[in-house]
Amino acid sequence: MRLARIAAAVLVVALVVAGCGRGSDTDNNGQTPTTPTTGAKGTETTAAQDLGFPTFATKNTTRIGGADPIADAAAAARAVYTGASRITRPQAVVLADDSDWRVGLAASVLMSAPIRAPLLYAHGTDKLPAATQNALAALAPTGSKDAGGAQVIRVGDVPELDGTKTTDLRGDGAFALARAIDAFQAAAHGTTSDRVVVVGADAPEYAMPAAAWAAKSGDPILFTRRDSVPEDTRAAIAAHQQPKIYVLGPSSAVSDKVLKQLKKLGSVTRIAGASPAASSVAFARFVDGAFGWGVVDPGHGFVFADTHRPGDAGAAAPLSASGTYGPLLVTDDPTKVPTALQGYLLDVQPGYTRDPVRGVYNHGWIIGDESAFSVAVQSQIDALLEIVPVNERGSAPTP
Repeated sequence: MRLARIAAAVLVVALVVAGCGRGSDTDNNGQTPTTPTTGAKGTETTAAQDLGFPTFATKNTTRIGGADPIADAAAAARAVYTGASRITRPQAVVLADDSDWRVGLAASVLMSAPIRAPLLYAHGTDKLPAATQNALAALAPTGSKDAGGAQVIRVGDVPELDGTKTTDLRGDGAFALARAIDAFQAAAHGTTSDRVVVVGADAPEYAMPAAAWAAKSGDPILFTRRDSVPEDTRAAIAAHQQPKIYVLGPSSAVSDKVLKQLKKLGSVTRIAGASPAASSVAFARFVDGAFGWGVVDPGHGFVFADTHRPGDAGAAAPLSASGTYGPLLVTDDPTKVPTALQGYLLDVQPGYTRDPVRGVYNHGWIIGDESAFSVAVQSQIDALLEIVPVNERGSAPTP
């Protein structure tokens, strides 16, 4: 069943991304995009390429190949909610401006229960990008009773939507918006979370993995400066009444001085690695009671994003809260897999002794076009996710 869901997702993503392009309002001929065309005759030698292999998918990976976070958000939302019937439509979607990665990151929590709203991006206040407009029409949200019947949750300054029931979350800047999102989620859930995630507002490369966890768990994301805690963040944490505070990233992103300030508001744990990739691995491995992915064995989903495109973290968050579930892992070079990531994927690579059918499998979502991940890197990740025979000494061979 897992493989069937992945295969279906490949087709949906290929169709959606083909229609999304760069998230612009027109196609190359200056026409508004309509239904995308796909496919090739089975007798053509280019059939596999035209269908998107290996660019869109390999045997263990599926790529959402948008040229920007606008397109990636539209494709991820439609991979999770196909819109083909009422049961595959979301109750609501989130609409946030793409100009500040922090807003999309904080809004990822609204993909968690009870609202389960995927993120779409606006670009300014005048008009929705074509990719977002097409996705919103296809998703046709039903309206969320937990969001006051809203079909769209507008976060910050985004376009008005005629004929759509909306609710607005306002705040003066990312810190205030994160606080407003947290309060809104708590009201919808009926209680505040006893855990919060704090990330550096100026260190997106270390903050990005928080989006996947927030979407899965419902734990909010709040922001701090490197050496000081903003008042909106203090007030938001205080509303959780001495929660467990998990800080993502090393002292270069969030200083020890800030940790001391946060300890007045709750217990504090730092989760970090020596690099953004190593830090994302540390978070993927981490577990503390009910908090953390704790992914230290095979049989999981993973999402891969490029640190140069922080908006992709919020865009891809729905993929970590559905389907094969799993943490967000980051890279910083489209031409190679970071050493820390290679080591981790080898540690959790599936193996089998007699029959691979009886094994467990890993799957990876690759977020972004070839400017984010080359086909060679996607192929290497595919090999690292592949189930392999275990040798006599009980270890899997290196791909």
